[in-house]
Amino acid sequence: MAALHHENPPLIVSKIAIIGAGVSGIAAAKQLSRHNPVVFEATDSVGGVWKTCAYNSTKLQSARKDYEFSDFPWPNRDDPSFPTHVEIVDYLESYAKHFDVLKFVKFNSKVMELRFVGHQESTELAANPGAYVSPLPGHPVWQIAVQTNNSEILQWYAFEFVVVCIGKYGDIPRIPKFPNNKGPEVFQGKVLHSLDYCKLDKDGATQLLKGKKVAVIGYKKSAIDLAVECAEANQGPEGEPCTMVVRTLHWTVPHYWVWGLPFFLFYSTRSSQFLHERPNQGILRTLLCYMLSPLRRGVSKFIESYLLWKLPLHKYGLKPEHPFEEDYASCQMAIMPENFFTEADKGNIVFKKSSNWWFWKDGIEFDDDTKLKADVVILATGYEGKKKLKTILPDPFRSLIEYHPSGVMPLYRGTIHPLIPNMAFVGYIESVANLHTSELRSMWLARYVDEKFKLPSAENMLEQIYKEMEVSRRTTRFYKRHCISTFSINHSDEICEEMGWNSWRKGSWFAEAFSPYGGQDYSHKN
Repeated sequence: MAALHHENPPLIVSKIAIIGAGVSGIAAAKQLSRHNPVVFEATDSVGGVWKTCAYNSTKLQSARKDYEFSDFPWPNRDDPSFPTHVEIVDYLESYAKHFDVLKFVKFNSKVMELRFVGHQESTELAANPGAYVSPLPGHPVWQIAVQTNNSEILQWYAFEFVVVCIGKYGDIPRIPKFPNNKGPEVFQGKVLHSLDYCKLDKDGATQLLKGKKVAVIGYKKSAIDLAVECAEANQGPEGEPCTMVVRTLHWTVPHYWVWGLPFFLFYSTRSSQFLHERPNQGILRTLLCYMLSPLRRGVSKFIESYLLWKLPLHKYGLKPEHPFEEDYASCQMAIMPENFFTEADKGNIVFKKSSNWWFWKDGIEFDDDTKLKADVVILATGYEGKKKLKTILPDPFRSLIEYHPSGVMPLYRGTIHPLIPNMAFVGYIESVANLHTSELRSMWLARYVDEKFKLPSAENMLEQIYKEMEVSRRTTRFYKRHCISTFSINHSDEICEEMGWNSWRKGSWFAEAFSPYGGQDYSHKN
């Protein structure tokens, strides 16, 4: 590949840059539209991973009305079916066109590098407990190198503020590490990551899987969907079973009903989240939370009892040892495809539990001395989201994006890193409804940029972040991401209060206590 050349100045100067035009990027662009942001999108379309990293069978894991912008409802929002990835991209494109966001987007423009060109005082002020740093200081703070249409020449831009919306999924696959001479190089079959698989069209995917002994590594949503596609490609007497290699079991749900009750009653209302610990709670609230802990565990057991009755988890040895609550609190709950266990009952999906495995020439070998023959091994092992950031961020900021030992990026309100000046991150905090989470934080960010309120000191922001981290760490053993699912309403309350909004969004006390919160509740300031 030819070396990239840095084009000489003059720089193209503007106020705000947004990197990425996925869900978070277009939400941020719409909220910041009065500043005419420049949105850099590496591909030729909006939609992010929904466009570039979806299987043929990929669907949303929630109803339409739970995944919509506050001021742009789905045209068929009462349709109970889960929308496909194609429908989601269409919805996002319609949103971007409706609010004239596309005029800000530079497609096929990949950000290659960021340089901090702010004054030294900026970083010192950002870390100073009593200091205030203006989000738009009137002069460039960041320079961005952009490669357009795979050109060998990089164009440099300069901005006062940068919003990073490249997300944690896609682009860089997480590949397991193997002992010497036991990696993919010794395997005579084909090895690929789910990132490679999702780039195949339907015919290409079928050709890869049909009549092949396929091993899928993983047991999260992408692995489950992949196993179903593999089973569907191997129907009939000539078909081969797909083997799922499972290291850690997680709870899955067939739909959003539990013993005839809607799922939202258990975790998505004020009354249900009242049972859970939250940051900044007082002594009385802490005591009450402790006293209610048997009820909280009872809710988790109640849901587990339904799942064990509804799904053949015991039959296939797929019952997790940890409580359901821990998967929910770490944003790892997945919806099981309708035909998953139907295919397992037909023998088209089989399971192998193993803590450690490696390659041999004809397949996979496990730590119990058993071997599995395979033609194709697909690694559904996740993505290196932080590595994406590290490839473009300069030092010393590169070393600040994860907090050790958890590895979670410390973000105030899920958006601002207290020690990185004039930069925001949207889409890096997770909840049950990530679109709503990103949109609300984009609203908050726009008001911060317009100086409708001032941030606390870096010291106070870090204190708040660590409180949230501690709550999550105590709630689940799988604390490896910034997930606020068990205190999401409280998190939104604090954001509303900071923006000067009323945090209680419903029309009555009953609705506040027992109806779920969603994007439509934040469609106006009240």
